[in-house]
Amino acid sequence: FLCPSIYHAQFAGTACLAASTVIWGFLGANMVLPIGGADMPVVVSLLNAFSGLATSAAGFMLSNTLLTITGALVASSGTLLSDIMCRGINRSMYNVLLGGFGTDGGTTIVGAPAGSVTQIVPQTLVELFVGARHVVVVPGYGLAVARCQQRLAEIVHLLCDAGVEVHFAIHPVAGRLPGHMNVLLAEANVPYNIVREMEDINQELPNYDVAIVVGANDIVNPASQTDPASPIYGMPAIEVWRCKTCVVLKRSMATGYSG
Repeated sequence: FLCPSIYHAQFAGTACLAASTVIWGFLGANMVLPIGGADMPVVVSLLNAFSGLATSAAGFMLSNTLLTITGALVASSGTLLSDIMCRGINRSMYNVLLGGFGTDGGTTIVGAPAGSVTQIVPQTLVELFVGARHVVVVPGYGLAVARCQQRLAEIVHLLCDAGVEVHFAIHPVAGRLPGHMNVLLAEANVPYNIVREMEDINQELPNYDVAIVVGANDIVNPASQTDPASPIYGMPAIEVWRCKTCVVLKRSMATGYSG
């Protein structure tokens, strides 16, 4: 870019490089900014794959085998993970990037929640735990924000010691990164054998006495299956409403991305 014999001026190469950076940066920002909600983990994985492509291209340009191989590994793993995440939300990559999922094109209604809200005190929750034999916990992004995975793990250990069967139900796009919830639970030393994926546990949810939703919105929203106007319609959800009792732990009554 800086070769005067090509551009006939010393600064022309730098100007072209700067212009290219601005143009592609503008294009990238406008492609990513409208995307939100359950699409975010997919986009993170895809951007990770793009960084691998850039690294591999740099390796070819510099004749550096290590950069080329490393970039190819990052690009392939990021692409594969993006495809897995797309399958998890029942959408194609084209639909995620260009289909308006995550834009203002939906008809999400923002306002007061529909139906009645029943608030409980901690003592009531303890009584539910005492009378339960099967409990399922559904963590969401709010768990990561509150950084309460250690406390949650302590409660789970107490329930297990009391003879209660406890499982964690993990949605493929819970959190802001693929595997976000799995990492948090592993950090809190939650036994791996009680962590189950959504497709494995959904059919068994009617057998659970209590479902505890910790900081999750969209991944447990029944509108994904019943409301065609919802931005997340068609996305598989953890069907906690099929449990005998469902308790949602939230810091506020604010709605999720899908309302």
